[in-house]
Amino acid sequence: MGDAAVRMKVMPESTDIDLSKLAEEIRRVVPSFARMHAIEEMPIAFGLKALIVVTIMDDKGGHSPDEIEESVRKLAGVESVEVEEVGLL
Repeated sequence: MGDAAVRMKVMPESTDIDLSKLAEEIRRVVPSFARMHAIEEMPIAFGLKALIVVTIMDDKGGHSPDEIEESVRKLAGVESVEVEEVGLL
């Protein structure tokens, strides 16, 4: 076993949310068993953008991508978080 990449789509509550600040908050709350790999903006519709967040975690540590998802979901300004893909590296 090894590392697993976890790709999530983070939807902000509105177009008024500062995505740069939200990205910094996401970096801050990633659990210690995972590390941030990338965050990029993805246009959705009518000026709304999502953040695509990719983290790397050890797949044998007894932790779950759900733990990362939950820590991001609790942030102010986050409407929803969806794990889109989990894959071994």
